[in-house]
This record gives sequence, structure tokens and C-alpha cells, in this order.
Amino acid sequence: MRVHFARRRTIDIGESGTLSDLAFLLIIFFIVIAVFNVHQGILLGIPRPDSKRVVEKQDLLWVELTKNGTIWIEGRSISLQELAVRVRDLRSFRPNMTFALQVDPDTPYQRVVDMIDLVRKLEISNFSFSMGTAALQEVRK
Repeated sequence: MRVHFARRRTIDIGESGTLSDLAFLLIIFFIVIAVFNVHQGILLGIPRPDSKRVVEKQDLLWVELTKNGTIWIEGRSISLQELAVRVRDLRSFRPNMTFALQVDPDTPYQRVVDMIDLVRKLEISNFSFSMGTAALQEVRK
């Protein structure tokens, strides 16, 4: 006579869908309650539509940023450090100076960010920028 021992079949945890469901719910829970540190973009103080401000032509500093990242001021190419020195010197005797930046649409994004960062570091409150090359030719006429 043969005796057969019946073994109970154990449930494999890997086959169970409940643990994967539980893990999925825990992931969602932690994502929902997590506090994300969102970096703010460039905060600009934009004038109200009804405010009018007259800028004297001699207080304008026209800076052009070309598509290859070159900085042009008054017909010559300069570096970012030279521009910083020049702006500091100009602000000493023109406190109402307006920094007008003309950006070529094909300029690398990092160069534009570098220029805006320079304006922020130099604490220039009157800052204007526009995209395209046609606007600068119109203003220079």
C-alpha cells in the first residue's frame, strides 16, 4: 500500500495581483503628498497698460544679440564681461538708463538667459527686449 502525502499548494506572492496593486497605490499616495520645489521662471515687472513712460533717446543702450551669440553694441562686438563694465560705467552718469536688448530668433537660449541674468545682477530696472532683427533696424533709423 502506497501512502500519498497531499501537500497543500502554497500561494506564490508573485502571482498575486494584490501586492502590485498595493505598491501602485503607495506610489500614487507618496506622489500626491510630496512637496515639490518648483523653480520660478523669470519674474518681470510689467507696466500697466494705462501707464505712459517717456524714455529719452540718450538714455537708451541698444544691445544686439546675434544668432551665433555675439553681443553687438554701437557697431562693435564685445564680450559679456566688457558689457557688464560698460553698463556699470553708463549707469554712473545715466541713472535712468534703459537696457534695450534685440535678440535674433535663432540665438541659443542659454545666451539669452545669460544676458537676462546680467541685467538682473546689475540691478537694471529699465529693461526691454524684443525678438527679430527688423525692429532694431527701424529704431536705428
